[in-house]
Amino acid sequence: MNDFILNNGLPIPAIGFGTWQIRDGKPVVDAVTAALADGYRHIDTAAAYKNEAGVGTAISESTLQRKDIFLTTKLWNTDRGYDATLGAFERSLQLLQTDYLDLYLVHWPANSKQFDNWKNINADTWKAFEALYRQGRVKAIGVCNFMVKHLDALKETAEIFPMVNQIEYHPGHTQDDVVAWCKNEKTLVEAWSPIGSGRLLDNQLLKEIAAKYKVGVAQLCIKFCLQQEVLPLPKSVTPAYIKSNFEVDGFTIDAADMNKMNALKNEGWSGLDPDKVDF
Repeated sequence: MNDFILNNGLPIPAIGFGTWQIRDGKPVVDAVTAALADGYRHIDTAAAYKNEAGVGTAISESTLQRKDIFLTTKLWNTDRGYDATLGAFERSLQLLQTDYLDLYLVHWPANSKQFDNWKNINADTWKAFEALYRQGRVKAIGVCNFMVKHLDALKETAEIFPMVNQIEYHPGHTQDDVVAWCKNEKTLVEAWSPIGSGRLLDNQLLKEIAAKYKVGVAQLCIKFCLQQEVLPLPKSVTPAYIKSNFEVDGFTIDAADMNKMNALKNEGWSGLDPDKVDF
């Protein structure tokens, strides 16, 4: 499976293993250990997931070298701002038992619903990210859940532009406007919830298309992302699904089926609008 290449030239493994809602301790250690054994080399966590310690344990106990694992974590909303960001970064490194990150992401943009000065908050946070990147403590920096208005505002002050924007992306919720914006700016789009957090598994159209290729609906959704040049981050705690989610090289979705999948509207969406959330 080929890597994607970020706009700073850094390779990033084309499928990541997501860890949202996996409890810390044995559950996340076992899940990440299984993922690494199955060939994943890209692990995605976040301070808000409260499982960084377990992710760090799984990586440190792995037979793989740290340099062979692409590790991402994210800054939570309560730690926005320059100084708070730097402190949060140090705490994440400590929990993850590492001295650098491959990718550090702003988890959610400050928005106009909560803050009159949302642009300044995002700009100050991003300045800390730029500092960490220049220091070499992070190999790449990016954002999550930034829509076009947030990206436009960030661009006004950013000296280094995000290499990644991780958004909710799956059949039925493809957010075409922000994806097009990111592709134009050479910002890689990552897909959280590429299977709609399981909400798409019973979709009749997807089941019919998946049957045609003799794959599962989850595999179909992951391949859909890859064929759109979007990096999927599937998550599971079930060993068989962890394995099958990574095994999507054996088929290609044809153009007619891609069009059908792209035509799905408002299927599997979490309901989270980055400009309206209040957390």
